[in-house]
Amino acid sequence: MAIVQNLRLPLILFAAIGSALSAGIFFAFSTFVMQALAQQPSSPGIATMQSINITVINPWFMAAFFGPAAAGLLLAISALRQWDQPGAIYWILGSLLYLIGTIGVTVLGNIPLNDALAIVSPDSAEGTTLWVKYLTDWTFWNHVRTLAGFLAAVLFTLSLCSRPGLPT
Repeated sequence: MAIVQNLRLPLILFAAIGSALSAGIFFAFSTFVMQALAQQPSSPGIATMQSINITVINPWFMAAFFGPAAAGLLLAISALRQWDQPGAIYWILGSLLYLIGTIGVTVLGNIPLNDALAIVSPDSAEGTTLWVKYLTDWTFWNHVRTLAGFLAAVLFTLSLCSRPGLPT
């Protein structure tokens, strides 16, 4: 864990900034992207979301999404091994929030909805029925991801305030 100790500050910064970046992406979807899609007729709305769900799988987004989880996990393991470190509780709580509230919710909430949407024809009655439920359910889970990512970013940032040598 000496490597983690030497890289602790960059890991904290990366976890905080990455969590905030993910929260910002989710916030954009919750506050205007999904609303704009809901204002479209169901067929183009479905087709657009199907396209988004394909194009989001790219190295840049995956790094921004999974990077904070990896950094947080390393910080949490470090905190559990050296509980007396300043900020340890923030690393654990921030990591748990990010892992459960963004990664877990994505895997258990948003991805199953995306998978169901992927197999319907945008022009079908089944697609139209699914779309109405999808908009509500997907956006709810996205709100959860937004809040979890934001709170994780806050916790990782607060851990920096507990470091020795900072002015009070």
